[in-house]
Amino acid sequence: MRFEDLEVWKRATRLSVTVFRSMSSCKDFGFRDQITRSSLSVPSNIAEGFERVSQKECATFLSYAKGSCGELRTQIYVGMEIGYIEASVGKRWLRESEELSLMLGALIKIKKGYAQQ
Repeated sequence: MRFEDLEVWKRATRLSVTVFRSMSSCKDFGFRDQITRSSLSVPSNIAEGFERVSQKECATFLSYAKGSCGELRTQIYVGMEIGYIEASVGKRWLRESEELSLMLGALIKIKKGYAQQ
């Protein structure tokens, strides 16, 4: 299976594009850089994991992607609190990043199961 075929990768990529577009006018370059990097890290780590040779390596990179979901959620909460992200937008992003995290958790369990065989 190719990473491009994974629903979790497709959704993570769409979320990253949305974050990049929405934050493009943010003048706080540090915050903008941090939130866009964490959003991009999710699909990037999924892709890197699927390009690795072993199931164990794949699971490791999926775990990095899951961690980036948590980092992204934290930045969304902060962005909402300081007025950089509209509440309705932030809530959508939070829901999507939570769902991505759950999807990644399930995929990690599968990959770890393969790695133990």
